[in-house]
Amino acid sequence: MEIRRDDLTGPQVQALIREHLEHMSSLSPPESTHALDLDKLRQPDIIFWSAWEDGELFGIGALKELGDGHGEIKSMRTAARHHRKGVARQMLQRIVDEALQRGYRRISLETGARKYEAFHPAHRLYERFGFRECGPFDSYIEDPNSLFMTLDLQSPGR
Repeated sequence: MEIRRDDLTGPQVQALIREHLEHMSSLSPPESTHALDLDKLRQPDIIFWSAWEDGELFGIGALKELGDGHGEIKSMRTAARHHRKGVARQMLQRIVDEALQRGYRRISLETGARKYEAFHPAHRLYERFGFRECGPFDSYIEDPNSLFMTLDLQSPGR
């Protein structure tokens, strides 16, 4: 699988982003859905990647620079037919590697709350990488539909 920077112009990438937005909207109320659309993913403070194998899109992921050595993981999504193939793990590793290269001290994320079973695989993945629950960061506010997690990139053993 090849993970590469992407300009978000390809139809497969755009379709997976639409699927991601629709799925997130089906799980959470509008005020609790923080997935980014194409225009917001194209902002200069965001790096976007896509994962490919044999011309087929396997997944997507993005890293947003928040400033002061802090980044945020955005729009992690694996194509449905490629679940349980390690796509999300490889994409997350790529994002963590980029954050380290940029000298970030930590990266954080917002995902669906633990009460939503659909988010449990993501929770487990993030925990395996060393992410821990935290409070809201950046412009987020406390929300019963959200789970906030962070990874200290300067901790021993990284």
